[in-house]
Amino acid sequence: MSAHSTRLAVAPQTNQTTDNAAARQPSNQPSQGGNSRRDNPLKTARAEVADLFTVRPWIYWTDFLVNLVIGFSACSVLLKMPSASWEWKAAAWVVAAITLYRVSLFMHEVCHFGKNEMRGFKIAWNVLAGIPMMLPSFFYETHREHHNTHHYGTEEDGEYLPLASGRFRDLFAFFAQLLYLPLITYFRHLIITPLSFLIPSLRTWVLEHWSSFVINLSYKRTIRAHDPVRWWAAMEVACHLRAATLAYMILSGIDPWYNALLIWSMASAILLMNHVRTLAAHRYQSGGNAMTLEGQLLDSIDISARDPLTLILCPVGLRYHALHHIFPGMPYHNLGAAHRRLVARLPADHPYHSSVYPSIWTALGELVSEIKRNRQQLAEQPRQKLSADQCRAA
Repeated sequence: MSAHSTRLAVAPQTNQTTDNAAARQPSNQPSQGGNSRRDNPLKTARAEVADLFTVRPWIYWTDFLVNLVIGFSACSVLLKMPSASWEWKAAAWVVAAITLYRVSLFMHEVCHFGKNEMRGFKIAWNVLAGIPMMLPSFFYETHREHHNTHHYGTEEDGEYLPLASGRFRDLFAFFAQLLYLPLITYFRHLIITPLSFLIPSLRTWVLEHWSSFVINLSYKRTIRAHDPVRWWAAMEVACHLRAATLAYMILSGIDPWYNALLIWSMASAILLMNHVRTLAAHRYQSGGNAMTLEGQLLDSIDISARDPLTLILCPVGLRYHALHHIFPGMPYHNLGAAHRRLVARLPADHPYHSSVYPSIWTALGELVSEIKRNRQQLAEQPRQKLSADQCRAA
């Protein structure tokens, strides 16, 4: 394996408070200006970070393996050492949840690798992490639609919901997923996978509707003729065997029954961290129409905070989600340097600055405020219409 490789640098073409929210309004129109750099602010940004697209494999391997060993060691203390005190088990639960959350999010990097890039890492991630945690990487390949300028923010984007124009009950439904998604994922691997191999019509439905890690649960995956369905099937069989082994260990009495609750609680905690991060990744103001790349930038968020909680919630470069959307090929270990360079060098009116928020809580607060404002506007519309009707009658 070569020491370095370079990833694709552009997306597929197919200040920090709500006071300047207007500057962050997503746009479907190209930017206007009087010269080439003004006409394309993304090219301006690209020129500043052109040297930061080189992958350093040793960083990936070290980060992944260290956290994997720590996470699974903590799981061993939690699940395989009944004599351990509750203090040790509680500490192991926290350590396992945090480190395995980070390990799981390497799936995002795996998705962005080119077909022949970091092949050993992709295989190792699936064998050592994806299959043991029943998170095969092909479940996340639909993430590419999230970067497609024809699909982002539309019904074809499974990782997007128009939350800003929705209701608070949509947020409650979003967080309710924490309780049942780990269970239905386990059920999918244990029961549905073998049945799908026996029933062809079920197989098609499962691949389309139950083989994607998305937040829009009505999303339908498109299965293409060139998709490596045999490789998918091999990963599914491995995940089924993993699920069956867990069931056998508990039902046979080898492991105590409460291990099932501990595993579910860790899965839910990992999902909770990811849901909070996801809510702070975008402004979710798309009305269902496709956006330009600059529109994606203005609808996405970078978090400048570096406190421990932010670093835990947004690992593997995911604090810089707006930056990632304009340069999805940039490796995670260079995003911080790219962000600092852009903030320092881009002109004050560059749209990138509008994507930078001081903290996760600022981003979440703006989303809640936007939902509240939209609900108030909808509530006032009938009264405004009634008042207009009364004026006409008078």
